[in-house]
Amino acid sequence: MCRIAGIISAKYQASEREAKTGRMCATLAHGGPDDEGLFSDAENHITLGHRRLSVIDLSRNGHQPMSDNRKRAWISFNGEIYNYAELKRELAGAGLTFHSDTDTEVIITGYLHWGTGVFSRLRGMFAFALYDVEKSLTFLVRDSAGIKPLYYYAQDGTLIFSSEVKTLKITGMVTEADETWPVRFLALGHIPEPYTTLKNVFSIEKGHFLVWDNRAGSFRIQSFAGETAVKTDITSLASAREHIRDALQIAVQRQLMADAPIGVFLSGGIDSSLISLLANKEKHQLLKTISIYFNERSYDERSYQNIVLNELEGEKFAHLVRQEDFDRLFPAIVSSMDMPTTDGINTWFISKYAHEDGLKAVLSGVGADELFGGYPSFNRISYLGYLRSMPSKLFKLARYLNADKYKKISFLAHDHPLADYLLLRGLFTPDDIAEILDIDEDEVNRILFGENLIPDLGPYNQQHAAWFETNIYMQNQLLRDTDVMSMHHGLEVRVPFLDEDFRQLVGRIDPAIRFSKKQPKKLLIESFGGLLPEAVWNRPKMGFTFPLQEWMGKHIEISDEVLYRGRIAKDTVKKFKQGRLHWSKVFALYQIQLHD
Repeated sequence: MCRIAGIISAKYQASEREAKTGRMCATLAHGGPDDEGLFSDAENHITLGHRRLSVIDLSRNGHQPMSDNRKRAWISFNGEIYNYAELKRELAGAGLTFHSDTDTEVIITGYLHWGTGVFSRLRGMFAFALYDVEKSLTFLVRDSAGIKPLYYYAQDGTLIFSSEVKTLKITGMVTEADETWPVRFLALGHIPEPYTTLKNVFSIEKGHFLVWDNRAGSFRIQSFAGETAVKTDITSLASAREHIRDALQIAVQRQLMADAPIGVFLSGGIDSSLISLLANKEKHQLLKTISIYFNERSYDERSYQNIVLNELEGEKFAHLVRQEDFDRLFPAIVSSMDMPTTDGINTWFISKYAHEDGLKAVLSGVGADELFGGYPSFNRISYLGYLRSMPSKLFKLARYLNADKYKKISFLAHDHPLADYLLLRGLFTPDDIAEILDIDEDEVNRILFGENLIPDLGPYNQQHAAWFETNIYMQNQLLRDTDVMSMHHGLEVRVPFLDEDFRQLVGRIDPAIRFSKKQPKKLLIESFGGLLPEAVWNRPKMGFTFPLQEWMGKHIEISDEVLYRGRIAKDTVKKFKQGRLHWSKVFALYQIQLHD
């Protein structure tokens, strides 16, 4: 797991490109504290940079950027390839040789043997730049689940890329802000892909690669993940449970692969408990667990954590997080963000403690809620179908309602699938956003609803909700924040539920048995009935939640309406302090005013 950056441009001499790329890499050092490297090809005007977090093959053989023996291709790679040993054996059987035990070398060798077909063979989380010297082509590639980030700027014959958006500003080549980001952020609580805070800086779409022609200074983007529809051929409940048990155990087993200390995040919920228990079954190493607890009893999950911990071997680390810790470290948390977000505080803390406890990699339960219907939206989605049968002009009147949950119905005045999602998870309505930012409401609506990047999702059923939660909420908030906050502490977070083979398997299960309206994640729970303690799953869902409603209410800056500008902002803070609004709304306003 690492951080990558690079520049391809004929406008700069090699020394200047190297200096700029070096500065980018210096700002990425937190995500790759173990090593750094640069590669330049003056003839083709390319410089690749790398910061390394050593997890597999800790020797100098893992130094990057890396090339094959004949220097036909170079790579700067961020991620882990969990099936690299199998691919390596297949390539060795074809007569190819290796000089390291790294997964990085397998990507290079696989590309030289299979071409771009190797991308779809990779099982893991990855974002990498691969330079084909002979063809003078550079590929920017991102994994099929979008676990690892990769951002690019491609204008006027220049390509710049990086693992983090704010790093691109260091070059002095990309400095102009995207003026639409505050609108998107206030509506969604995050900045949705492919957009960023910088103008003309975009995210590579998951399961896609960008091909840059170094000589022509042009590019195209295409998919490697395939667009074929998955057949739902698993229709037996018993068969579904058996497949899930086998596939998830395999995913956990291969994601425990590491030459550096590895552990598991254990919150006490279903997903992290299940991953911990499955990891514990792999006896090749003693498991280390990291947990967090609070003095606030309504948020404290120690009793559930202890139920699972009693079943585990290995070291068990637990850390108390208090209001004073939040207040003291809050500036550092905000500074760690790559882009504004209303999430990630929990990951920042637990990653900090995991790093301090000597871990370099951990397994996380992210992804189970999206796959098996763990959120309230999976049941609420059906009501959207009823509402959408009503005249849209009726919803315009909802903007005049005072209660936040009713005012959000005004989103449905827009015949747009994003409006459906915003009713389920949105923060501020367009009229409020317009007043907060002092812009025209028509401009807000144009930014939010002027284009449609969402495919036809069909009926308002649980599959519809799964697409929303996977491709909007998880993609843009959970995964991005997990990556940024963990890598800030030099920690790699692995997500077995998003293993390619496991996701494909779950996609084959008939939705009628995959989802349940009576119990969230019923199929997942029943698949591991003999392993997962009933006390862990037979209780109200909490998730990995901090007492932020209380902590932000007591935080001097966040809760002081005098520090906010405008009627809506001040009114929002007052309602929050009265317990009438969720903390995410005031936290979003706080960040907006930070960036003014």
